Amino acid sequence: MLVLGIESSCDETAAALVEDGHVVLSNVVASQVETHSSFGGVVPELASREHLRNIGFVVRKAFGDAGKNYDRIDGIAVTQGPGLIGSLLVGLSYAKAMAFALKKPLAPVNHIEGHIYSAFIEHPGIAYPLLALVVSGGHTSLIVSPEPERYRLIARTRDDAAGEALDKLAKFLGLGYPGGPVIDRLAGRGDPRSFHFSIPKISDGTLDFSFSGFKTAALRHIQQAGIKTCRSPKKVPQKVLDLVASYQQAIVDTLVAQTRKAARQHFPQSILLVGGVACNSLLRRTFTEAFEEKVYYPSPILTTDNAAMIAAAGTPKLRRGAAADLHLNAFAELPLC
Repeated sequence: MLVLGIESSCDETAAALVEDGHVVLSNVVASQVETHSSFGGVVPELASREHLRNIGFVVRKAFGDAGKNYDRIDGIAVTQGPGLIGSLLVGLSYAKAMAFALKKPLAPVNHIEGHIYSAFIEHPGIAYPLLALVVSGGHTSLIVSPEPERYRLIARTRDDAAGEALDKLAKFLGLGYPGGPVIDRLAGRGDPRSFHFSIPKISDGTLDFSFSGFKTAALRHIQQAGIKTCRSPKKVPQKVLDLVASYQQAIVDTLVAQTRKAARQHFPQSILLVGGVACNSLLRRTFTEAFEEKVYYPSPILTTDNAAMIAAAGTPKLRRGAAADLHLNAFAELPLC
């Protein structure tokens, strides 16, 4: 089965052609980093405009890279939510128009489910039940899946997502946007024991996450240590390197600790690390060392928002005939579980 995937939930316009849910024939992503970098974050109105500008080109290039004609696809999978509503509507509208014109079935996909399926593209034999840590700039959650397409949310963030917390520190320090990759790169030159960050404890005993306290503590350390905003990301003082290393270590320790607790409670056969922050080198290394269960994570190109994961998640839906009609709408808040 050959599926076209379309993703536009935030600030990447993406299209991909995927065969049988794991053979990626093309995977095209148009980034908007330059558009939003001067604002230190994604501006929804600008994101929508860029999606409108890019969507046609991205889809055409996906077909061209795969060497396929439009009529060769068996169906279309598109992100329905969650995400920025204006951005979602661009991809969804384009997908509905294509489905109508080509007379092909259309499968709506939850963005979070797409991230879970990103691990299956390169590892199609992942064993169930599985435990997935979905960690990105907009999402931090733990999800149990006893079998394909069945999910239970067992933990979420109470405030900021982990990726958002990393981006905020980079913004405080003038290190640039997006902040996560910058912090990952700089942290290797710092001492992660230099600054103390307390791991938050949720009083109700749940496995939920909280990262807002890390930002508050970081601001306090910045003031107490007399750290100034960096004028150039190429000349970073040692105090800043130590701070970002300590901050990153605390966030990774929190993610791993909560996932360990979840694994002890739910006995998964497989553990997935997915989402944009799954690119973080310290998190990948620590995750691999922390669990007796088999750990899977996608290649970096499949961790950030992309359409190959949407096509992969949509393939089983299209196979069983779970197509939507053209009244399908987008939802900024769309629960998976």
